[in-house]
Amino acid sequence: MADLSVPFPILMDGPVEQWQWPKPPFAWQHAPAPDNDVPQPCRIEAPSGAVLEGEMLAFEPHNACLKFRQDRSKFEHTVPFKRIHRLTLTVPLKSVEPRAGASIERIPATTEQREYRLQPAGDGEALSGHTAGYVETANGLYLFTPINQENSIQRVFVPRSAYTHSEFGPSAKEVAAEHWVTTPSGLLDAIELQRRKPMLPIGQSLLSLGLVTQAQLDHVLAEQSGDKPLGEMLAAAGVISRTDLQTAIAHKMGYPMVDLTRFPIDPVALRKVPLHTALECRVVPLLIDGQRMIVAMNEPSRATKLSTLHSLLQMTIVPVLAAEKQILIALGNLSQNDAWSHVNDK
Repeated sequence: MADLSVPFPILMDGPVEQWQWPKPPFAWQHAPAPDNDVPQPCRIEAPSGAVLEGEMLAFEPHNACLKFRQDRSKFEHTVPFKRIHRLTLTVPLKSVEPRAGASIERIPATTEQREYRLQPAGDGEALSGHTAGYVETANGLYLFTPINQENSIQRVFVPRSAYTHSEFGPSAKEVAAEHWVTTPSGLLDAIELQRRKPMLPIGQSLLSLGLVTQAQLDHVLAEQSGDKPLGEMLAAAGVISRTDLQTAIAHKMGYPMVDLTRFPIDPVALRKVPLHTALECRVVPLLIDGQRMIVAMNEPSRATKLSTLHSLLQMTIVPVLAAEKQILIALGNLSQNDAWSHVNDK
C-alpha cells in the first residue's frame, strides 16, 4: 500500500520562458522586436577583422554561441561567442508610428547617447562607437546605436571574451551640466553678468543647455533653407519641445543655468514661499539677496507666475534657469522632508 503521507511531486508542465534580447534601458516606445528564434539579418565582426553578413537563426547565451547562416544558404553554423568580436542586428528597432499630426518619438539622445570604447582582450584595435544606454551581463555587453536621426536603434552585442574593460563618455546633457552654476556666489556673479552678456546664437544656447547634441544641430543646419528659424526647425522635427525652445530663448538672452543637483538651496528662502505656491508656480526658491528673491524656473517667460510670487513676498523676483526634470525632482524631495515644516501652507 502506498505511503499517503509523502506529498506527490508537483509537475511543472507550463512553457519555459524564452530568452529575449534586452530592451533599451530608457523610456522609448518602439515597434516589437522579433522573437529570438526568428531569423534576423546580422553582421559579425571576427577577431581577425573579417566581416560576415548573414542571418542569426538563434541566439543562445546559455551556451555562449549563436546559430548563423550566411547569404541565405542552407548551411547552418554554430558560432561560439569567443569567435565573435562584435555582433550587430542590422534591421533596426523603429519608433512606433505617431498619431496623426504628432512627431515621431525620438531616442533621448542628449541624456542617453554617449561614446563607448572597449579595450580588446587580444590584439587589435579597441572597439568604439556610440550607444544610447547599455546592458551588461555575464555573457557580454548589449549596446544600442541610434541611427536615422535618433528615430531607430541597431542592437549590438559584444561578448565578454572580446574585451577586458569598458569606458563610456558623458552624454550631451552631462557635458553641458559641467558649466552650469553650482554656488550662490557664482549665481550672483552670473546674474550681474547677464546685463552685459552678448546674446548667444540659438544653436549655442541649445548646446549649452544640453537640449541637443552637436550631431542633431549639424543635421538640421545642413537642411536649413529660407527664413525659417533654426529653433522652429528643431521643434518641428521633434528634436526639442516648445518648452525647450522657450528655455533656450531665455538662456540666449543671458539667463544663468543652475545645476539643482549641486546647488545649496538656502532654507531661509524656502521658508518664505509656501509649498503649494512653489508647486503651483513650479519654482524652487534658491536664495535671498537683499530685497531680491532668486528662484529657479525652466521657463522664466511665464510672467503671471512671477507676479504671483511678487504679490506674495513683496520682493523683486529674479528668475534663473534650471532643467525641468531637476525642478520636479527638487520640489518632490523638498516637500517630503522638513524644508517647509515651519511655513504656513494654508
